[in-house]
Amino acid sequence: MALTTATERRLLQVAVGLACLVPLLAGGIGVLRGAAFLRAAPLVDLDSHVRYLSGLLLAIGVGFAASIPAIEQHGARMRTLGLLVVTGGLARLLSLYHDGLPSAGHRFGLVMELIIVPALLLWQARVAQRVGAAPSTTIVGR
Repeated sequence: MALTTATERRLLQVAVGLACLVPLLAGGIGVLRGAAFLRAAPLVDLDSHVRYLSGLLLAIGVGFAASIPAIEQHGARMRTLGLLVVTGGLARLLSLYHDGLPSAGHRFGLVMELIIVPALLLWQARVAQRVGAAPSTTIVGR
């Protein structure tokens, strides 16, 4: 029996909604508890987690780099990536408040996440406007 488009759409929405619970819960616990949620975990779990998060950072960097050739046309992509970076920076800021000043490399990350990336997003929007690129009113685009 074939599903109607509306039914298939609704089933996909439910499936994605359920799947979202994993990163929302795991991410929320990680933001609120920091590394404490991994302290009792075997080293292999910590290594797995660090590599996963590093893969996300790598993908974010690739996404920004892919925007460079036609940067004025990629506002939605850049805002999506920027939202990810700023959200991570806010979580890092919570860590600073909760646990104290991190090492220089992490302080550099905080500056990138909460100052440099937002400034680049504003600059990209200005360039897009100046060259007459089609405006996008969404944060993450379509």
